[in-house]
Amino acid sequence: MVDPIATIGCSVVVMSRSTLLLVISFAIAAAAPCVRAQVQTEQPLDDDPSVILELGAATSWNTTGGAASFAPNLAAETTPIENWLELEAGVSPFFTRNSTEWDTDLLFKKPWTLTRKAEFMLGIGPEWVYLRQKGTTSNSIAGEVAGDFMFWPTGKHRFGWYLEPAYDYNFMSGHQQSIGISAGLLIGVHRKHS
Repeated sequence: MVDPIATIGCSVVVMSRSTLLLVISFAIAAAAPCVRAQVQTEQPLDDDPSVILELGAATSWNTTGGAASFAPNLAAETTPIENWLELEAGVSPFFTRNSTEWDTDLLFKKPWTLTRKAEFMLGIGPEWVYLRQKGTTSNSIAGEVAGDFMFWPTGKHRFGWYLEPAYDYNFMSGHQQSIGISAGLLIGVHRKHS
């Protein structure tokens, strides 16, 4: 006999993954025409920050069930290859009554400038997961795919906000999969010019 609750849960997981992939695909399709115009809309290099700090909150939901967990989120991002590659290193500590989990990731992102005030980046990279649960600890490696929407209200890359949906796949311990999102404040750190 088929359990109707399990069937609904599986449908929600498939729909959530499909929705996330649809959002990322739509954002890429919307960004593609802007790549040619990027040279014209791009800010001068002097105005671009050398590092962007992300301070916010994150939530993660295991696709096999369980309650969503919440965490503070801290990340730093830099641009080694202008218009082609951005690197982001981040950490999120998730605390629940029975466990503590630290997710640390390194994403390699392709940026697209949509307008002077909006950017989109698609990133992929490794993630290290440290889990302490019921007195035992484990370390595992996961992979992460994330879309990163950045909004700069004044057009200057000093302060803004971000929204970053993500999908994680753990290569160890049962191949746990999760869907999450983080959001918060962007702070552009600019070089001092002499």
